[in-house]
Amino acid sequence: MTINTAVPPPSTNSSRYGQMSKANPGTVWAMYKRLFFHVRTKYGLLLSAFLSILAITLLEFAIPQLVQYTIDSIIPNSAYSQLLWVGFGILAASAFLGLFQYITTFSMAKIGQQAIFELRNELYRHIQYLDMKFFDRNRTGDLMSRVTSDIGMMQQLISSGMLQIITDVFIFVGIVSYMFFANWKLTVIALATFPLMYFTTRYFSKRMRGLYRNVQKSNAEVSNHLQDTLSGIRLIKAFASEEYESERFAARSRENMLANLASVKLRNIYEPIIDWINYLGYAAVLGFGAWFAMHDKSLTIGSIVAFLAYLRLLQSPVRHFSRLINTIQQSAAAYERIVEILAAQPDTIEAEGAQSLPPVGGRIEMRDIAFAYQAANPVLHHFNLVLEAGQTTALVGSSGSGKSTIAHLIARFYDPQEGNITIDGIPIRDVTLRSLREQIGIVSQDNILLNGTIRENICYGKPDASDEEMIAAAKAANAHDFILSFEHGYDSAIGERGVKLSGGQKQRLSIARALLKNPRIVILDEATAALDTESETLIQQALATLLAGRTCLIIAHRLSTIQNADRICVLEKGTIIESGTHSTLLAENGRYKTLYELQFPQKAAFST
Repeated sequence: MTINTAVPPPSTNSSRYGQMSKANPGTVWAMYKRLFFHVRTKYGLLLSAFLSILAITLLEFAIPQLVQYTIDSIIPNSAYSQLLWVGFGILAASAFLGLFQYITTFSMAKIGQQAIFELRNELYRHIQYLDMKFFDRNRTGDLMSRVTSDIGMMQQLISSGMLQIITDVFIFVGIVSYMFFANWKLTVIALATFPLMYFTTRYFSKRMRGLYRNVQKSNAEVSNHLQDTLSGIRLIKAFASEEYESERFAARSRENMLANLASVKLRNIYEPIIDWINYLGYAAVLGFGAWFAMHDKSLTIGSIVAFLAYLRLLQSPVRHFSRLINTIQQSAAAYERIVEILAAQPDTIEAEGAQSLPPVGGRIEMRDIAFAYQAANPVLHHFNLVLEAGQTTALVGSSGSGKSTIAHLIARFYDPQEGNITIDGIPIRDVTLRSLREQIGIVSQDNILLNGTIRENICYGKPDASDEEMIAAAKAANAHDFILSFEHGYDSAIGERGVKLSGGQKQRLSIARALLKNPRIVILDEATAALDTESETLIQQALATLLAGRTCLIIAHRLSTIQNADRICVLEKGTIIESGTHSTLLAENGRYKTLYELQFPQKAAFST
């Protein structure tokens, strides 16, 4: 695979995260604050929404006032001529309410969708910047769930909840202000139930947040299972494990169902309680209002009716919020999971003021390297290795001896805990990751091809390559002929992970991709381990072209692929125990000869 990895700018925070760091709880305020940060420049839309909400608030006042005027003035005075104007006023107010609600809805929807767009891109870009240690510790399905399901949950809040909440806040403040002006006694009675509603909402909100956190986690488990099984469907078919996997998926789906039911149960307890408290306040205002009217003739029937109408408007935001608390807490739980990713920082970072690596000759030196994926299990300890410029160095040894780790350290997928790695005398920690990886080409046994065309995969490391350059690379990799055998040639789709290609064809496309990139340093990680003899011959011919004049590190189990290497190093438990050419190592009768005899017993017997 050719590496052309986007990396964070030099200013990236250098804090370590070990395992994915646990972010601070994502409060609703913090969630809205981050969303607003993404749309703070949309002044026109924000102003339009603000003015429309203000107009809606004023129009909500108008209709109860018209009702009060009808009861207190028109009916007692038999002012029939004014009934038409009152009706017209109510219809006009309703029409303008519809107009301003449309403006508000459209403005807030556009603002909200822009915020979600920016947040999703921010999350994906941040994930791209994280290092391999992060991906070693986090499952693909869980990350997919955070970018899709969790963002989608916040999108649901933006599309329906944000508008309602902002509108209700304006209406609530405006109505409370007027009610105090109209009759402070009844207003105090009306507001007496609100502390009870506040504490009830707070009590249930905390528990809902936890339940929805469980829902999001169970969603991630379902996504993980789907990603694992669909990507490994050939294995499932080969072992006839369809029923087994279906049962495992059903178990995860059941956990998701139970988590959702628990949240629904709590929500359906909370909402009736809030409704009962609302009606308690309504009954108190009606009772005390009637008592005041009977003892104080200054309080008219119309004013009581209007006051009750305002109370209904005042309680309406509370009812809306009680329904929205479900969506809000779901979104808050999703936001916590999103912030958890955004808070993670890579261990492998660029040094402050890192410079671009100039075109290199390719001499690589690893000095006194110590490295462990886990502290208790060191892979390399006081390890030293020099790869001379323009030469081919091969690493052989038992599985787990550290061969692939050395390749990972050279490409800075990981950083050693101790020691230093230089290219042409330049420490790789002092250069930008992009400039380092642009000069390294990697071809591995696990060929990673993207779902697209042959052209897109060959040109992945150099998107601006001309057709002539692409075809030249394909010919050098012995891939041109089989590419033309497809109906659409270079524009043929290869399917997910190159499923429509053979193993040898995938490998040759990987080599063509590396050739087109024209790296000075080439790493071959078991590049021919899984190929048949004919494919291996074609690959070897292609590799001879790829390696000419370049510094090459070959990691191999097949000793037939490295016999012409300038130097062969035998690794055991992270240490080089033998080093030399193929012929000198055979003459030493050491570990290399033992490996050779195991792979070529007939040749070994003949030489004996």
